[in-house]
Amino acid sequence: MSMRTRHAVAVAALAATTAVTQAQAPRTVQDGVYTAAQASRGGAVYGQQCASCHGATLQGASAPPLQGDLFISHWQTTPLSGLLSKIQKTMPADAPGKLTPQQSTDLVAHLLNRNGFPTGAAELAGTEAAANAIRWPQRPTTAAAAVPAGAVRAPVGNLAQLMRGIFFPNSNLIFAVQQQDPGAAKGPTNVQAGTSTIFDWGMGIYTGWQVVDNAAIALADISPVMLNPDLRCENGKPAPVTDPDWIKFTEQMITMSKEIYRLSQTRNQEAVSDATGDLSDACAACHAAYRDVRGRGAAPDPTNPQAGANRCNPRR
Repeated sequence: MSMRTRHAVAVAALAATTAVTQAQAPRTVQDGVYTAAQASRGGAVYGQQCASCHGATLQGASAPPLQGDLFISHWQTTPLSGLLSKIQKTMPADAPGKLTPQQSTDLVAHLLNRNGFPTGAAELAGTEAAANAIRWPQRPTTAAAAVPAGAVRAPVGNLAQLMRGIFFPNSNLIFAVQQQDPGAAKGPTNVQAGTSTIFDWGMGIYTGWQVVDNAAIALADISPVMLNPDLRCENGKPAPVTDPDWIKFTEQMITMSKEIYRLSQTRNQEAVSDATGDLSDACAACHAAYRDVRGRGAAPDPTNPQAGANRCNPRR
């Protein structure tokens, strides 16, 4: 083989390797995944359907801002399909599903444009598979602002009260998806009939999938209180917030609640119903270790005084 031939082969091999590497590298919104014309169409849709809630300049009004670091940090851990699905399935808030797939995709292009991401030669495709292959660029994390003294306060209630007032009702609202499609909800309960409770009335105000969204968010955001060093159990004992299992179970609850919320945004009953099993397992694991005090093979007995006395003690 001549010197010239060997050189040509080496160049071809290098080109092939580079092409494979580029093909394997995940695309991000920095790579020009939409066109200027598509962003312009999305801007028109935004003005008609979104500006009244999110503000004419995307800085927020009655709904959160859609421009800036807060917006990007909210979405950067998921593929671009997460944002596209959110728009398609839940927006506008007063008429979810009203937007066509093309309008939803154009809106994503508009948001990318307004957040400073470059245009490209090809339009963003509106399929889940296409958007799922596009990621957000990873940004360096900044140190969190110092928490003002006294900002973290002791809970008003004990652990049992938090469970009964927040964890129990909201978990059951999520578990109800197994039997009922939230999208088929008929609307507010008729309290005039005298057959409903104030709880039924309250849940009737926010109907359908909003109830599942709110329940998942409530669980995710209240769960860190489980690690508050001032939290007490019903029997007065300090909650074992430094116990490795306690921390693990709390993190599992936060993770599963966030996942339920993500799946709820798809408005897919089967997907949420399937995930309720993992949520139930997360609850049961903690209960078995810290709540359910009983003999081997016996069912939990909440009337047993010893059960309350021994709760919050880790069983190893």
